[in-house]
Amino acid sequence: MTRLELTGLTARPSQVWGGVRLVPLVREKPVEGLRLHREVYAGYGVGTVDVDPRTHYTSYIPHGFVADWAGEGAHSAAYGTQFAGGAPGARPRTLTLPRHRHHRLAKRQPGNRLRFLPLHLAMEGYLALHFGGPSTAWEEWSRQALRDGLSPRAEDAYLGWSVRGLDDALRAFEIHPGQCGVLVYAADALAAAFAVPHPGDYRLLHPTLVQDLFGELIHQYAVYGAPVPGFGARIPDGPRAGTLAGLRAVAREQEREWSEAHDTLFARELLDTSYAFDRVYRMGSFTLSRFLPPFLRDRGGQHIGETITDHKGQVAYLKTFRLSEAQVRRGHLLQRLADADWQLPRAAKALGTGQAELMRRIRAAGFESLLRGRGRHAPPHDGPVSRGKPR
Repeated sequence: MTRLELTGLTARPSQVWGGVRLVPLVREKPVEGLRLHREVYAGYGVGTVDVDPRTHYTSYIPHGFVADWAGEGAHSAAYGTQFAGGAPGARPRTLTLPRHRHHRLAKRQPGNRLRFLPLHLAMEGYLALHFGGPSTAWEEWSRQALRDGLSPRAEDAYLGWSVRGLDDALRAFEIHPGQCGVLVYAADALAAAFAVPHPGDYRLLHPTLVQDLFGELIHQYAVYGAPVPGFGARIPDGPRAGTLAGLRAVAREQEREWSEAHDTLFARELLDTSYAFDRVYRMGSFTLSRFLPPFLRDRGGQHIGETITDHKGQVAYLKTFRLSEAQVRRGHLLQRLADADWQLPRAAKALGTGQAELMRRIRAAGFESLLRGRGRHAPPHDGPVSRGKPR
């Protein structure tokens, strides 16, 4: 699988609040055999994940998701999850876990459950891109590069709370019957995609979008972008407009046209891209994976993310993060260096530039510590060794 297939998810007419556009995603029927719950962490949400004995990932981690593939309706309780059962219409009950250190980004729990950290799974995959650095001691690379690779490496992100208008939009608009996801746009730039297997899961997890990570570009678009036009159906005069059944048919045609236009125009950058998928965990007939884009600089928006797919490749769960232009450039540069076995002359030739210009680009990307002869004014790298620290 190299592309995202949103089979079974249909885009409904968008909901607009200022510069934020929400596009509901609706399923005709839920994905059977999989449910998602929320595991809430107490305190300020700052957490550290032990990726391996020598590598740690530090970020704002307010909650985790628990995937339960025990079967439809089998919701045996795991301490710290959010319960969906109880009287009809009753608010779900939440238990908090006073812990801040996590063992692994995805960890098996008792029963048919897997706890994973949403979006951080994808972000760690991006930060781990060619993390080891040069594999051969070419003379251009520093001893630190050969010893530690790209460690420490950090990227910045913004919480949904700080994306102007997102909180108001999520609170103002009603959730559609059968809604299992949403696409979030800022100034009509795709910010994030979120989908779950069941409408009940979405109702519980809908508020967590304001605690997700969003890229710098999306934050800027939300602050400085102008309001976007809302969806408006136009029903022409004619025989069909004279009856209720005719009006209903015309309205459904408008919805269908909007859905097709959305998939081919608004969401094209997400759906028409080939991704590199990395399988994280097999859960019965379901597979948790994360993915990276091709880091092509001549394309539009590029996204990292994570999915849970069934045995047919149907997406049951999806969460994405739009990379900034600088993050795409860093990914592109690292891939070209790795393809050239970290030999600067070969990498410069592949990039169509000179070795001096390539070294300038390496410094501009924040990887100056990899090079020998960094210069007296190179900024020091302080702090603990870490793959990433989004904030």
